[in-house]
Amino acid sequence: MTDLAEPLTPSTLSRSQTDGAPATSKKDWSTDQEVRWCPGCGDYSILTAVQMLMPELAAKREDTVFVSGIGCSSRFPYYMNTYGMHSIHGRAPAIATGLAVSRPDLHVWVITGDGDALSIGGNHLLHALRRNVNLTIILFNNQIYGLTKGQYSPTSETGKVTKSTPFGSLDQPYNPVSLALGAEASFVARTHDMDRKHMMETFNAAYEHRGAALVEVYQNCNVFNDGAFEAILSKDARPNMLIPLRHGEPIRFGPQGEHGVVLEGGEAKVVDVAEVGEEALLVHDAHRSDPSLAFALSRLAPGVTSPTPIGVFRAVERPDYGSLVNTQVADARQAKGPGDLAKLLTSGPTWTVG
Repeated sequence: MTDLAEPLTPSTLSRSQTDGAPATSKKDWSTDQEVRWCPGCGDYSILTAVQMLMPELAAKREDTVFVSGIGCSSRFPYYMNTYGMHSIHGRAPAIATGLAVSRPDLHVWVITGDGDALSIGGNHLLHALRRNVNLTIILFNNQIYGLTKGQYSPTSETGKVTKSTPFGSLDQPYNPVSLALGAEASFVARTHDMDRKHMMETFNAAYEHRGAALVEVYQNCNVFNDGAFEAILSKDARPNMLIPLRHGEPIRFGPQGEHGVVLEGGEAKVVDVAEVGEEALLVHDAHRSDPSLAFALSRLAPGVTSPTPIGVFRAVERPDYGSLVNTQVADARQAKGPGDLAKLLTSGPTWTVG
């Protein structure tokens, strides 16, 4: 697989690849459970992309865990032949954090949706990202609540008419990529359910990243929000509406690369290359420590009807939370010896009830 932020090298191979994991196939990663999503749902293509990717990663099923919250996307663990947990609404990042910190040898995936992650689960998601917990988070964004039958979600556009907003939503929607970058996530990317190759490349890059990796997936809900991304994801629209981000390359798009992106006063803008010249184009730097450039790119499209960047926005290295916690615990044990739980429980102010 190709890392969208930087080509893979021997030093960036996964733990499983270097451990000599036995070869597997998509079938090995698929359970015997009936996949229960609505016919035509974009979730099917995301599931297939992950099931096809895992053998290419040479990952081990016994070292892999999928944790989900509540929502259509959260059925995912049932269909992956790995360890998994269908947890509670919005709490998948919190549960996955405990697992990732206590078992750093595992690779923990979080599967969530725009409602699950950004509404009731918003607080947990932000802290998992800012702490840089070693998690691979896939956020299915269909801009609607699907499982509960079509209420507006935190990513629904202003004015969205749904069962819960019959006169139109008054809320300012979240931009999940901007939110993640604002939380200082060390890896942030975007892909979509109409391009399996791009999904697999993006998920691969997230998997290889040590730390908190969030991938937003534009995913069509053909029952309650069909065509939400049609303006940018229809076959005819993609060449002029999707802006591929490739580390170290000028940002340009269009059938002939005739459009590009420049930075003016800290704001990213779309221009015609013929008018400004290629030398004026912004060169994408996914590894820049300051997230402001990636944030500017995340704000380039005011909605999903304008040219929209996809790919890896940010991929920087910093210590992951689990490693820091386990190092701190080891240092404390070495300095003070083994702890005494009984002594701890009776230390400080205590009282007897009854």
